[in-house]
Amino acid sequence: MHLNPYGADAVDLAASLANRRPVDAADLADRCRAAGLLLEHPVTGEDLARVLATLDAWEQVVDAPDEPSRAARLNAMLAASTSHPRLTDHGGDGWHLHYREEGAAVGPMLSALIATGTALHLVGRGMHRLGRCAVAECRLAFADTSRTGRQRYCSQRCANRDAVRRHRQRAGSS
Repeated sequence: MHLNPYGADAVDLAASLANRRPVDAADLADRCRAAGLLLEHPVTGEDLARVLATLDAWEQVVDAPDEPSRAARLNAMLAASTSHPRLTDHGGDGWHLHYREEGAAVGPMLSALIATGTALHLVGRGMHRLGRCAVAECRLAFADTSRTGRQRYCSQRCANRDAVRRHRQRAGSS
């Protein structure tokens, strides 16, 4: 694994995995590699189960009603998944921090990555920077990485669909 900083890339991976859950260990491995993760171990069924439980907990963070609740839920994830930070260079590709034990299996590694990345994202950008799509039929989770911090939709497609709906409502009421 070589994602630095842990923030945006890790929290975007969490949203992607939460919104379209991996169906098996091979799917999880493929999606991690596509996200740029270096997998040091094969992905197992145990890893998949651990990641699915982590994603359930992550969605509880997304859906928290207020900042103190969000922090408490994320603190529980951090306590369950992280260990001491350590420096690594993967044998010469540049020094950086990992928030997991050396040689950790994929499930615990992803749990630590998601929890730590989400924490760094929220403290660095703002505790409000997780949400659900404003389109009622959608409701996918997203990490707000916008410049303004006012993201309301999971994608440009949903934003456009909602704008068209609002335009049609206004045009119909005229």
